[in-house]
Amino acid sequence: MWIDSHCHLNHEGSDKVGSIAERIENANNNGVEGMLTVCCNITKERDELKAIAAAHKNIWYSIGTHPHDAADTKELKITQKELSEMVLTDDKIIAIGETGLDYYYDNSPREEQRESFRKHIRSSLETELPLIIHTRDAEDDTVQILKEEGGNEIKAVLHCFTGTRDLAEQALDMGFYISFSGIVTFKNSTDLQEVAKMVPNNRFLVETDAPFLAPVPYRGKTNQPAHVIETGKFISQLKAISEEDCAKHSKDNFFNLFNGARKTWV
Repeated sequence: MWIDSHCHLNHEGSDKVGSIAERIENANNNGVEGMLTVCCNITKERDELKAIAAAHKNIWYSIGTHPHDAADTKELKITQKELSEMVLTDDKIIAIGETGLDYYYDNSPREEQRESFRKHIRSSLETELPLIIHTRDAEDDTVQILKEEGGNEIKAVLHCFTGTRDLAEQALDMGFYISFSGIVTFKNSTDLQEVAKMVPNNRFLVETDAPFLAPVPYRGKTNQPAHVIETGKFISQLKAISEEDCAKHSKDNFFNLFNGARKTWV
C-alpha cells in the first residue's frame, strides 16, 4: 500500500478527473492509503485544506508559502511567530511548506524568496515539524541558506526532486529525504533515474504533485493521487526491489519524516 507524499487536492484543474472525494476514493481503491495535500499560499488555502483533511481519513496538510507566492502582500505579512503558531493549531498539519527557491520561473523576486525560505526554516526549527522544500535552478543558494539557518538540525524533504546528484548527496548528508514524482518515469530523465538508484531505501518518498506531472503511462494528462503507484512501480524497477518492498519503504519513510501523521492514522 502506498502514500502520496505530496499532492494538491484543491488546485485548479484537479476536478477534471473528479471531485476531491472521488479522487480520494479512486486512490484508496487503487492501494493508496493516505496523502499529504500541500499548501502553497496560506492566506488562500489554509481554511480549504483544513476542511479537506477534516472530512477524510488519512489526509493531512501542510502550511507554507510557495516561492512563487513569496512576494504576495498578505503572505509577506505573516511573521515567523504567526507561522509557528498556525502549524500547532491542528493535528492534521504535519509539515511546513512548501517553501524554497525557484529561479527558473522567478515569479517572485529572489530576495523575497530567500527571506520567505529563511522564515520557514526557522519555524521548522522552532516547531520541530518537517520542512517541504521546493528548489529549481537554485541549488547553491538553497544549500547555503539551509546551512546558514541550521538546516542540518531540521527534518526535511526535497520534493519533486529534479536536481543534480551533488544536491542529492548534500541533502542526504544533512539527513534529508528525497521525493520522486512522475518526472522520474520520463524517458529523458536518465540522470534523475541514476539519482533515484543512489538514494538509500530508507530515505526516499514517492509523490504525484497532482494535478501536475503525471507519470508514464498518463504523461500529459491531469494527474491524481492514484497515479503515485506508477511512480512507485518505476522506482522499484530502478532499485531492483519488489513493488511490495518499495511501497513499504516509502510508507515507512513517510511516517518517519512526517511522524505527526501517526496521531491521526486510521
